[in-house]
Amino acid sequence: MKQIGGMNKFTKFLYAFIIVVVFSIATAFGQCPNGTYVNIIINPDQYPEETSWAIITELEDTIISGGPYVDIVDYSPQVTQLCIPNGEYIFNIADQYGDGVQGSLWGGQDGSYYVVHCGDTIVQPDSANFGYAAFHGFTLEDCAPPPPVYGCMNENFVEFLPEATIDTGMCFTEKIFGCTDVEAFNYDSIANTDILTDSCTHTLELTDLAGNGWAGSFLQVFQGDNFLGTFTLEDGFDTTFNLELSISEPVGVKFNITQQSDFTAVQCGYSLYSEENVAIEIEGGFVNPIPPFVILYGEPGCGDNCIEKTYGCIDQTALNYNDSVNTDDGSCYYVAGCMNPSYIEYNELADFDDGSCSTLIVLGCMDSTALNYNPEANVELEGSCIEVVEGCMDDGAFNYNPNANVDDGSCIPLIFGCIDPTALNYCDSCNTDNGSCIDVVNGCTDSLALNYNPLANVDNGSCILPLEGCTDITAVNYNINANIPDSSCYYESNCYADVPHYIPNSCFEWVISIDPYCCDNLWDNTCVDLYNYCEDGWSGPTNLLDYNRIGLSVYPNPTNNTVYFSKFVNVQVYNSIGKLIIEKNNINSIDLLQGVYHIIIMYDNLNYRKTIIVND
Repeated sequence: MKQIGGMNKFTKFLYAFIIVVVFSIATAFGQCPNGTYVNIIINPDQYPEETSWAIITELEDTIISGGPYVDIVDYSPQVTQLCIPNGEYIFNIADQYGDGVQGSLWGGQDGSYYVVHCGDTIVQPDSANFGYAAFHGFTLEDCAPPPPVYGCMNENFVEFLPEATIDTGMCFTEKIFGCTDVEAFNYDSIANTDILTDSCTHTLELTDLAGNGWAGSFLQVFQGDNFLGTFTLEDGFDTTFNLELSISEPVGVKFNITQQSDFTAVQCGYSLYSEENVAIEIEGGFVNPIPPFVILYGEPGCGDNCIEKTYGCIDQTALNYNDSVNTDDGSCYYVAGCMNPSYIEYNELADFDDGSCSTLIVLGCMDSTALNYNPEANVELEGSCIEVVEGCMDDGAFNYNPNANVDDGSCIPLIFGCIDPTALNYCDSCNTDNGSCIDVVNGCTDSLALNYNPLANVDNGSCILPLEGCTDITAVNYNINANIPDSSCYYESNCYADVPHYIPNSCFEWVISIDPYCCDNLWDNTCVDLYNYCEDGWSGPTNLLDYNRIGLSVYPNPTNNTVYFSKFVNVQVYNSIGKLIIEKNNINSIDLLQGVYHIIIMYDNLNYRKTIIVND
């Protein structure tokens, strides 16, 4: 800091006073003689109440200060325009906490600060974290004349450029005045230029950090030649006033501070806001200023002639017609009544609930004789009552009634069995069929009978018991009652002593009895085979006739499973008791299980009987 040696306190005070007075007078009348305008720009961090600044002269006296910034939000930039005589100064910025404007240390964002002169930044931070204070020296000189600005200078055209100093004749679109805001009530689709109002209301806010008012200090506000009044904060933290301001004319304020020992002007603040709640100028604040102090605000703006939409019912026939709104929001209602269908008083025509709902609907059956009678019901739905039906309600009972809703104690338990009186196992005490009925099957039930029926359960006396004997009607000893042939048949024959091959034994008699062909002189191989077969002890049926002679043979016998036939034959197989168990046609073999079987072989219109033994 540059020092002025040998200067006493009075001289320093007088020097600073002259500077302030010159500055105050100049700004009050919108001029800056022997000086230039300077813009102080403060971008606070999330703790603006900690930040303040001051401009200090060579005499180390503060000529103007700002902050601390209370009641600002969202890191709002704070801009102050000053008219200061040319010369050398020091910009001092201070932070009460000691971390500068480095808000990122605490989860926010860093702030910054700038001094702008003649369109150039002459002061800017070296670091956001400057500690408790930072000092920057700067020099103010007259600004160079601004360069010419070319453009349309006819304000009746849309292309009009207010800052133009040289008209280019580039005016094309004539202004059509009206409301251009599509969201406004009086939007004009043809208009291209809003009609600005001449004046509008602004808000002046006075604040005090300590909350005890300004202690007699006051603020005077003026615009041009118009004095707008004197304002003060009697007590508390803040107060507001409404001011009607004209457009395009700077606003000035003069802060007058009392000299009370317990009061510091740094606690005082003031702001001026437009209708849109945007500050025209940052709030003021002073550190031991020399009264009176004058600061010049910028030119206030005003809105256009667009009328904001206000919503409500605009139908004069409606019960809630509102003559203070201009846009219908569909809220009109015409019939007041109960709108809750849960109440008896419900009015389906009502479009506004007047609170008349009182009796809650209770649905139910109102017939006292019904099963579901509800004594509290006041509304009965058609068909809702349930008639009483008595009966057995046990679904496990014989006489269960699915339609019954009142049990009358008549239930009969289920007794399972066969209830078909024609069945073999009919149960006259049962009431529920369990599928156990057995059909009556009449037949022979004797397993030893030839006609035994394993399916029969009632014997009808038809059984035919097996009886062995001679069944050949040509035999001398034919037995009409026999049903199983044996080897007992014998025949009359003339083929004995006079036959060349006569052999006086039973085998010879047997051979010629079944094959008369062997009685002549043709005692051939077939006869020999038959005789040898008899000699070997075979005791088969006596009605084999001439099966060997025609080349029909059955083999092997006994067998383990399969019996073969030398010809394709038709076969009937009977078990040992004479029951037909197999019948096949045109076969040359057959498989049988272990046992003894009687086979009838049908070939060439003749029947041949054969007994087959099947071993393991």
